[in-house]
Amino acid sequence: MHPKAARPEPQRTRATWLDAGPWAALAAAGTTAHRIYSGPDSWLERFGEDLLLSFKNEAARERVLADLPAWSAEHGCRFRRVFGKYLPRHNDERAAPLLLLGDPALPLTTVVGEEGTKFGLDFAAGYSAGLFIDQRANRGLIRRAGIGRMLNTFAYTCSFSVVAAQTGAQTVSVDLSKKSLDRGRENFALNGLDAGPGGGHRFLADDVLEVLPRLARKGERFDAIILDPPTFSRGNKGRKFQVEHDLETLFLAALEVAAPQARVLLSTNCTRLDRRALEAIVRFGLKVARRAGEMHSEPELPDIPAGHGARTLWVTLR
Repeated sequence: MHPKAARPEPQRTRATWLDAGPWAALAAAGTTAHRIYSGPDSWLERFGEDLLLSFKNEAARERVLADLPAWSAEHGCRFRRVFGKYLPRHNDERAAPLLLLGDPALPLTTVVGEEGTKFGLDFAAGYSAGLFIDQRANRGLIRRAGIGRMLNTFAYTCSFSVVAAQTGAQTVSVDLSKKSLDRGRENFALNGLDAGPGGGHRFLADDVLEVLPRLARKGERFDAIILDPPTFSRGNKGRKFQVEHDLETLFLAALEVAAPQARVLLSTNCTRLDRRALEAIVRFGLKVARRAGEMHSEPELPDIPAGHGARTLWVTLR
């Protein structure tokens, strides 16, 4: 699947910069990929020694750039580059970030850390650099869960798979984009993990909605399943996927390969699907599949204000 769009932000009236407490806690955890600033029409993310500023207009961009030096001085930190990414209204206007400040001779790739896991980023790879920081809490659950097998759908650069593999889990990562899966394999290598079949990990460049029934027919079962699709995409043979219409079908297909007591994550950046809508999809799916489960969401991240990230819901089957 092509890289998903950056998480769209709702309109906000209050702008917030990351406080010293969360900044210190993130540093202590070895996390160098996180949000620094959230505003009504822009936000600023740290990726190691680099920053990525996403903005809806030039005024918002210049406002953040003007305030950044004072915040950096207060927290005693320096960054080597600032990239800028314009947030267009239409998908066909998306473009890779451009360098706003810093040395243009430096490589456009970098490596960031998250609680002991390394992820490679590439600012020239496209609209998204390679890691969605608003999924950090959900990756943390995978670190703690102690699962045996995980299915990561719409896997992109396989961040969930890498975290699961570090705990000893076997993984299957599915994405229509072979290039994204290749970057996922590179993330495995960054963490000293064997991405080959001998390591217990598979990478399938295919349509998720076609893969799930095949896995079910083969009797494969998973202890954790990640469902984090884009809002809109095209699968094999040009088939449209629209999350607000097709997430229910996706969840039902996932239940067919979910082991007893499996954990299933539903996540979306579609503004038309709120927490209540996700809960309704889960209740309907469980009823149709004649299964039972409990729902919960991980605590909000200290660096991302409420409403500024993806809407996510975990289902633990019984």
